[in-house]
Amino acid sequence: MNDEQLQQLSRRVGEQLKTRKATITAAESCTGGWIAKVFTDISGSSAWFERSFVTYSNDAKQQMVGVQAGTLARFGAVSEQTVREMAAGACKEAGAQYAIAVSGIAGPDGGTADKPVGTVWFGFAGPDGQLMAQCQHFAGDRDAVRRQSVAWALQTLHDEFLTN
Repeated sequence: MNDEQLQQLSRRVGEQLKTRKATITAAESCTGGWIAKVFTDISGSSAWFERSFVTYSNDAKQQMVGVQAGTLARFGAVSEQTVREMAAGACKEAGAQYAIAVSGIAGPDGGTADKPVGTVWFGFAGPDGQLMAQCQHFAGDRDAVRRQSVAWALQTLHDEFLTN
């Protein structure tokens, strides 16, 4: 997905959020703020996007969005449990109705047999405590994995949470 397509998708997400009179936040690790960038590329996005958290380190995940040290120790940063806590914590800290959380291994190093490069976990939070987590595996270099992660996160939020 190129920059123009990401902007179009971000615009659609924003329109749905405005219709719902809702806001969104993000807790990003491997995407490093790219979701926030795509949101703020849209003029008027302050109506539905107020803040984001770049939680690249484990300490940041704990301090900024309340991920438990025990979760990180037991399951690791790239896990279902961690992104669920990231999404829920980001909603709470930002006072938003929706959140996207992303934690993965963009490469070129850092992969293991269990979690190879391209493994990315996504967490989504919605109103009334809705939580969803999914894992995806992307191919390509670091930039490609990160771009695919942003696109997948926005598309899934749109399809699973905002068009139902």
